[in-house]
Amino acid sequence: MYCLVIPERACFMFCPSKTFNKNSWKRTHLVHSDDYCCMLGVLVPLIGLYSVQNLPALRYGAQVKMFQNQVPLLPGETIQTSVKDVMYICPFSGLVNGTLTITDYKLYFTSVERDSPFILDVNLGVISRLETITVPNQGENTKGLELVCKGLPNESWTFSKMNSTYELCDTYPSTLVIPTNITDEDIKRVAVFRAKHRIPVLSWIHPESQATIVRCSQPLVGPSDRRCKEDERFLQIIMDANAQSHKLTIFDARQNSVADTNKAKDGGYESESFYPNVELNFLEIPNIHVMRESLRKMKDVVYPTIDEVHWHSAIDQTHWLEYIRLLLAGAAKIADKLESGKTSVVVHCSDGWDRTAQLTSLAMLMLDSHYRTLRGFEVLVEKEWISFGHKFAARVGHGDENHANSERSPLFVQFIDCVWQMTRQFPAAFEFNELFLITVLDHLYSCLFGTFLYNSEQERAAKEVQTKTVSLWSYINSQPEDFTNPFYVNYEHHVLYPLVSSRHLELWSSYYARWNPRMRPQVPVHQTLKELLILRAELQRRVEELQREASSHSLSSSSEHSPSHTTGTPLHTAV
Repeated sequence: MYCLVIPERACFMFCPSKTFNKNSWKRTHLVHSDDYCCMLGVLVPLIGLYSVQNLPALRYGAQVKMFQNQVPLLPGETIQTSVKDVMYICPFSGLVNGTLTITDYKLYFTSVERDSPFILDVNLGVISRLETITVPNQGENTKGLELVCKGLPNESWTFSKMNSTYELCDTYPSTLVIPTNITDEDIKRVAVFRAKHRIPVLSWIHPESQATIVRCSQPLVGPSDRRCKEDERFLQIIMDANAQSHKLTIFDARQNSVADTNKAKDGGYESESFYPNVELNFLEIPNIHVMRESLRKMKDVVYPTIDEVHWHSAIDQTHWLEYIRLLLAGAAKIADKLESGKTSVVVHCSDGWDRTAQLTSLAMLMLDSHYRTLRGFEVLVEKEWISFGHKFAARVGHGDENHANSERSPLFVQFIDCVWQMTRQFPAAFEFNELFLITVLDHLYSCLFGTFLYNSEQERAAKEVQTKTVSLWSYINSQPEDFTNPFYVNYEHHVLYPLVSSRHLELWSSYYARWNPRMRPQVPVHQTLKELLILRAELQRRVEELQREASSHSLSSSSEHSPSHTTGTPLHTAV
């Protein structure tokens, strides 16, 4: 929560006296919504038009050297207004006097009163509630503005900056969400016990049941069944954070036999004997080498020639659709465990950056309609794949002529294929179209954008990818009409359970075989969809016009039949 008291001349509020008694203030509700766009109706008359972006990053209390009124701006970001002599009521430091700047992206407060400058940087997209606060009968300086930002809906979880320098885990993002009731020392011990130091961290939390999706890597139990009390307690705390269930389900993406082999190599899996109330499920998904060979066989089937007589049997022999089925089935089990069972789940494979990313992101697509929107899907890829360290450079082979083929594997292609299968079964549930999915895969390999370069957030930060390259999402979001599904309906709070039997899956020939002249459609489908989108917009505009006309006639008719027309000849209006 942020409380800002602002002078009247700045067009919104007054500045209080130095003595501030929070209990004597009266709050006036302005905005309270999970949808950040609802802020617009309040903020527009106060400080001008905002272009609110859904960028849920929050930095506060940053101690950096900065001159007064120097506001860091992103490319294209502009200052809308700036106000001096603003009093920030900090819950930790008390009253702080400084300058408030509002851009079309963020709220930026800075003070140089103290030895070290104080900075508050809040993206507009994270503000969930806006209230005025007043003191009755206290003269002029009696009003302020209280901002409440979006946060975790469960006090059992908290944001952690332990990995801000990537020392805890060099393949994890700098900011993690971990259980509140765990110490830094315990986290360090858990990191040693998990492969690549990839500790259990929060990926998604159910808005109602508080059941969670947690991801990590395999435990290093080894052939002697080593134990880690801190790791056992860590999973117990994750289970306790969900009051709806007294169990925790671990989904191990690997084949059981492979997990046993990893155990002999100092890896392994959680023993139900050491983790009380934990259920372990193996999803039997093969490793990256099997997937690479499967795609190679698929390439031979669809290009350069196609054997029409043996088409179906040739596809079956690649086992590609069988692996797609396993991924969708595994993700559906995870989604059902959270939605129907109200049980928290932990997902891992060996290192937690390949099959784990496939399963968590697919489960979140099934559970959360936000990720089925165009921008929501971009956030999903950024979070579950890019931020959490899927090794794009290694799996695709970017930037190294001598890259070992054994590291290549089409894990992300498989994920997008699974998404395409879901769009076929639920054609109105996704805001994006097939061209969007194909474009994402094309630029997975093109290197035209920085989105899929390097293996981790740490590497991208070191190479300054954010400032030296353009994001694929910027390109896509600049022309959303090309990538929008004209049949989209927002099924909010609606869980999707795709049919995962083999007879409901099909080869994505418009992607895999699109360069084969015999498989290419004569008229591009995306062009037809774009025309339908234009037609839909025109029809919607016409419907709105007719509704306004009908409303106008209705008001006119009611006015004619009001008590003021008790005398004279009735008037009749022909419609």
